[in-house]
Amino acid sequence: MMKTIGLVIGSLRKGSYTRAIATQAAQMLPKDFKVKELNIANLPLYNQDLDDENRAPAEWEAFRSELNVVDAVIFATPEYNRGLPAALKNALDVGSRPYGQNLWDQKPAVIISDTPGAMGGFGANHQLRQSLVFLNMPTLQQPEAYIGNVTSFLDDDLKITNDSTKKFLQSIMDAFVQLIERY
Repeated sequence: MMKTIGLVIGSLRKGSYTRAIATQAAQMLPKDFKVKELNIANLPLYNQDLDDENRAPAEWEAFRSELNVVDAVIFATPEYNRGLPAALKNALDVGSRPYGQNLWDQKPAVIISDTPGAMGGFGANHQLRQSLVFLNMPTLQQPEAYIGNVTSFLDDDLKITNDSTKKFLQSIMDAFVQLIERY
């Protein structure tokens, strides 16, 4: 049965390492999995007044409609100042509101974090995990995906050049598929 997997990329940067890693990892999913990017770049900041007054921006409504039809989510995030990017946190808020209408609920998730530095986005990864617990998303626990020194194995076209990194990402996607099948 076809599964639709949402791809949420926390980096908005043109030439994003996070986007490169995430899209290549998503291509490792089985053929009966369709990946759909849930674009977060143009989401206005969440303001509950707009929901309460039935004035939700069209961008929120479009995002919520797309999120509503995915079966599971790949989150890919860089780390900014030991935390997750504001755009990613905003997307979590937009998708979980108004109160009682959490569209993230029960969707299996995997987190891939990356940085040019050695720690692989540990802070952002765990900050995101904390929110996903509250949003009731069963999240892949092992293997953990902290991708450090990302610039050392991406070529000029942002393709992964390191076979062990490719194998590692494949093991993450395989474990994610098993998590999805359990739910």
